[in-house]
Amino acid sequence: MSQMSEAIQQLVQEKGLSIDSIKQMLEMSLKAAYKRAFGTAENCVVKFEDDMSDVAVYSRKTIVDGVYDPVIEIELEDALKLSSECELGDEIDIIIDTKKLPLSAVSTGKQAAHQELNESVKNRLLNEYRGKVGEIIIGYYQRMHHDNIYVDLGKIEGVLPKKFQSPIEQYNKNDRIKALVVDVKPVSSSVQLVLSRSDPKFVQAALELEVPEIQDKIVEIKKCVRTAGYRTKIAVASTRDDVDPVGACVGLKGVRIQNVIKEIEGEKIDVLKYDENPEIFIKNALSPAEVKRVIITDSDKKQALAIVSDSQFSLAIGRQGQNVRLANKLCDWSIDVKTESDAAEMDLSVYSKRAVDGLFNLPENAVDNEEVVDISRVSDIPEVDADVAAILKKSEFDDLQAFVDAYYDGTLADSNLLTGEQIENLFGIIHNYVEIVDDDSEQDEEEAAEDEADHVCPECGAEVTPDMTKCPKCGVPISFVRYNAE
Repeated sequence: MSQMSEAIQQLVQEKGLSIDSIKQMLEMSLKAAYKRAFGTAENCVVKFEDDMSDVAVYSRKTIVDGVYDPVIEIELEDALKLSSECELGDEIDIIIDTKKLPLSAVSTGKQAAHQELNESVKNRLLNEYRGKVGEIIIGYYQRMHHDNIYVDLGKIEGVLPKKFQSPIEQYNKNDRIKALVVDVKPVSSSVQLVLSRSDPKFVQAALELEVPEIQDKIVEIKKCVRTAGYRTKIAVASTRDDVDPVGACVGLKGVRIQNVIKEIEGEKIDVLKYDENPEIFIKNALSPAEVKRVIITDSDKKQALAIVSDSQFSLAIGRQGQNVRLANKLCDWSIDVKTESDAAEMDLSVYSKRAVDGLFNLPENAVDNEEVVDISRVSDIPEVDADVAAILKKSEFDDLQAFVDAYYDGTLADSNLLTGEQIENLFGIIHNYVEIVDDDSEQDEEEAAEDEADHVCPECGAEVTPDMTKCPKCGVPISFVRYNAE
């Protein structure tokens, strides 16, 4: 194998370049050297052997009778010495001895070759690593400069900027670093990966690697929020009723989640169940605090009030308010946390009335011909669990209005009749299922109907109404008196 073939094979193996790209690079560098030597490369022809064992450079010249430019022209007499078949106007390729090229031309060719090689390698790496954005990559601590950590990734280098580092992590020479690829940018002769260990997607990607159910689309990560170094909250849901999404993520004896926690140097992770019902979701989002109840204060502005016991208040708020801020970001709601003693001094009835006014109305897009059933008891709602319905039937909270009032004033939770989850599920069913009918409105309508009933004049028998003071036909004075039976 020739030296040229060996060099090409080495480039293919080490740089990952194709044979065609190497041929293009060599041709460009040889033409650059030719142009340096002769002032133009328009008549330069580069020919490779089929097996890439050798390459030759030719000067293509036109045969003329009287040379004006010796670089691109040749006398017929001189051309006939090279080939007896030459004629005026023909072109002939004359081989150039590259070893006799001036040193400046050789230097120019080498420079062009290096530049083209670097560009080819850079483009290949850009194409290769652009698809890795959002993935986790592993490297080793190399050095630190201006608080930025440079990571050896093998073929290329990564940088972990100060703003993307976790404040609780420290590194030493040759430490193993696992990070998320957030960007790929070209540098002088290669590419550089921008890495992050503070991005919430880093924890999400790490959890995906640990939980097969996420990879199989059985468990879905709805949202992940994080304050690096303090806490991460992840909301998960399951596409199958027989799979607990939180249990799948935590793993047997917590093995799966502990592997992720270990990777982020002990940072706390709350894996909680996602729920379409905002009251339940907000209660879950404030974990590890135990929330007594959640009251939606303004559904349009997405504002809610979470009530906790006095002992749970600091846990719900978190250090410097971090826990409630993360819950806000996770639920996309503005959550105000109050203790039970603070809530006792508040007038929560306004929220109860507002909820009742808007809670029991069928949606505008309800099917017109859908049968509407008059329901006044919670246990009569078809979607209510049979065991829960049996418990309610024996209690004072089976009445629909009593249930809602007790939910908002905390009486229902304090009764310990049902678990917190059962209460929230019931409230969600009521929210989606029931339309309330105001009894007072019905009574008013009945009274109005009575008032509008037909009356006749006692003298002439003409029809009269309660708003008349005399008969329109005979003119006799009339009056109406309502009697209330005791």
